[in-house]
Amino acid sequence: MPLNKNNLPIPIYLWHREVLIFKIVIDNTNKTDRTNKESSSSELKNSSRRVLFPKVVLFDMDGVLYNSMPNHAVAWVKSMSEFGIHFTAKDAYATEGARGIDTIRQYVKNQLGKDISLDEAQRMYNVKTRYFHEMLEAPIFPGVIPLMRKIKSTGIQIGVVTGSGQRPLIKRLLDDFGEFLDKDHIVTAYDVKRGKPYPDSYLMGLEKAGVLSPAEGIVVENAPLGVRAGVAAQIFTIAVNSGPLPDDDLVKEGANLIFNNIMELLTAWDGIVKYIEP
Repeated sequence: MPLNKNNLPIPIYLWHREVLIFKIVIDNTNKTDRTNKESSSSELKNSSRRVLFPKVVLFDMDGVLYNSMPNHAVAWVKSMSEFGIHFTAKDAYATEGARGIDTIRQYVKNQLGKDISLDEAQRMYNVKTRYFHEMLEAPIFPGVIPLMRKIKSTGIQIGVVTGSGQRPLIKRLLDDFGEFLDKDHIVTAYDVKRGKPYPDSYLMGLEKAGVLSPAEGIVVENAPLGVRAGVAAQIFTIAVNSGPLPDDDLVKEGANLIFNNIMELLTAWDGIVKYIEP
């Protein structure tokens, strides 16, 4: 965190309203288009201000750190069809972030008209997990590691908040990002009773980072339910729209900033800080 001449932290001021999107567009020359910033100046003046001292950045996993959602979509469609559930690739993206067992119970109730136990839902989810792990390992998105390195260099912690309960994926997080992350900064489906879109998982992420307040966190998400969870936790939420859903799906959930991919966020990171400084 930057310090002023008296060696005290400089607060970052963030202007926030129900839906205020400063969409940074990166062109082929990697130059940032500031048109939206300028056109939004009057809106900013009329918006309420929050003072944030970020101490942790909480990343979602699938669709943010890993390009894994195409594989998840295939696994969901294939596994649910075995149980008579109509589940599309679009459904996989729309329900991303929620605990898998919660998604299954909802679809079974809506389509088959019955309530199933958590154990039954877990058995169905295990089939989905098996199909997922039969596929090639999903790659890390370009820009993730440089972005984490940039964040860590400023003294800010890094955490991961995922709705996944797949233990091999959690192990992979530590293998891939052990330079920036430890197991005490990971929140999984096993840590909360209510998954996204409830705020519980992100509030748990703040707790694991040192019992922090929402003003001390930043969320990086890609899914509507995840954005809703970050906003519900009253944490400044950045959306990275790495999937096929329209931007409006993230705007409606209250994302503060929106990017097309992690590389754009990496390129704009220092500019974002300058943009929101007093």
